[in-house]
Amino acid sequence: MMIKGGLIGCGFFAQNQLHAWAAIEGVEIVAICDRDEARLQASGERFGIARRYTDAARMLESEELDFVDIATTAPTHRPLVELAARHGLGVICQKPFAVEMADAEAMVAACAAAGVPLMVHENFRWQAPIQAVRRLIDEGTIGQPFFGRFSFRSGFDVFSRQPYLAEGERFIIEDLGIHTLDIARFVMGDATSLACRIQRVNPAIRGEDVATILLGHGEASSVVDCSYATRLPVEPFPQTMVEVDGTTGTIRLSEGYRLTVHGPGGTRELDASPVLLPWAERPWHNIQESVQAIQSHWVDCLRSGREPQTSGRDNLKTLRMVDAAYRSASTGSAVDLRA
Repeated sequence: MMIKGGLIGCGFFAQNQLHAWAAIEGVEIVAICDRDEARLQASGERFGIARRYTDAARMLESEELDFVDIATTAPTHRPLVELAARHGLGVICQKPFAVEMADAEAMVAACAAAGVPLMVHENFRWQAPIQAVRRLIDEGTIGQPFFGRFSFRSGFDVFSRQPYLAEGERFIIEDLGIHTLDIARFVMGDATSLACRIQRVNPAIRGEDVATILLGHGEASSVVDCSYATRLPVEPFPQTMVEVDGTTGTIRLSEGYRLTVHGPGGTRELDASPVLLPWAERPWHNIQESVQAIQSHWVDCLRSGREPQTSGRDNLKTLRMVDAAYRSASTGSAVDLRA
């Protein structure tokens, strides 16, 4: 049976989501919505979607859908998620899930009360190299991890295509750090404590463009460091570098998706490069592949009735880390995430 979806928001990143939906068997986006008429019509023509709306409520009233993919900015998420829940529709919501924790918790509660699935489009953990790191740990390749480092350092101009990123009082933790923190959770387990420092190097933006975060994961520790102010000889965007030290070995994910695994049996060099999908383009292909992977996961969960990995309930943990990072940076104190 074909699963039918509607997408709200036809902006820059939503084009990746529309490409991915078109490539996944058994699912179809039958209607799209955007308040910008020109953007709406352009997306409709590009992807052959005839049903187009400028009002989300009208779309949900008019269409027979199984789910809604919300690809709008964070301040609009709560009313749209609650609207979909009232219609009994499953919901995918773009990250950041919410600006305020109260809104995130309300959305999770609304979908639970309506009995509909809710997944946050937290795609970075679905990147092929990150999945490879987690598989190696699960296989016991390096024993018990006790230290990790998750680093995203770049000078890439993200503002030209997403100019709103330069305008908010919060930037790198809310936009990029949220992904990197989720990777740290995925690889090392849930965090129990957090301490953060932030900097603004680029004077042309309002928010922070550098963040350094120390996490406690019970007996283990990790460092999450993010920068959009780092000028390197070779631009690594959008790669996340990973180091994991275990009791019997180490894993290093380095530039060019090179994976070095050292353990009792010696050292292995692996290629963890993402697939360049037919619709993808470099250097975005790593993220684009993960978009298709997480959306395929959503379809599998809808068919099986399983809770998605990055459900709204799960994403509350990552969002609390973002909130704690800003609190720690403003107060200079560590935050106990168990409180």
